[in-house]
Amino acid sequence: MKILILGIGNILFGDEGIGVHLSNFLKVNYTFSGEHSLDIIDGGTMAQHLIPIITQYDRVLILDCIDADDAKIGDVYFFDFSAIPDNITWAGSAHEVEMLQTLKMIEMLGDLPPTKILGVKPVVIGSDPTFELSPEILKAAKTMETQAIKYLQELGIKTNPKDQKSQKDLQEIANLSYKGF
Repeated sequence: MKILILGIGNILFGDEGIGVHLSNFLKVNYTFSGEHSLDIIDGGTMAQHLIPIITQYDRVLILDCIDADDAKIGDVYFFDFSAIPDNITWAGSAHEVEMLQTLKMIEMLGDLPPTKILGVKPVVIGSDPTFELSPEILKAAKTMETQAIKYLQELGIKTNPKDQKSQKDLQEIANLSYKGF
């Protein structure tokens, strides 16, 4: 089985880059093994350009921002794309809406593999670029990390944290995400 972790987001606007930052965090701080293959990809804000990538996989985990009715900043949501909770509004940034449309398009064509969304409500950043993550998102990212690891283990992926010397914290990764990992 081929598994994809796809980090989505605009890294230039703080919390809106959490999907990319968290995917890079997992890539930098863990090793993955087992009979299944796992790829971790920074999808940025490419949306429709990701269609040929997404359709190659048997399972997809998307890390991104989401919006939800009555959600507080830092609230984490984990759900199947085929069963989006009613309170999820996708009314956040343009990249969220475009990613939703992309997934619906792939689904309409019958090519969408089973897809999970692991998302968090961000602090909405204005027009000033920043790599700084809010305290709420830094805290929520720990919950997201735990959920992502648990899901991968359920799929049969062995996860091991790398040694402490080589690990980087999430803000350090956010500061360097523009370089790629």
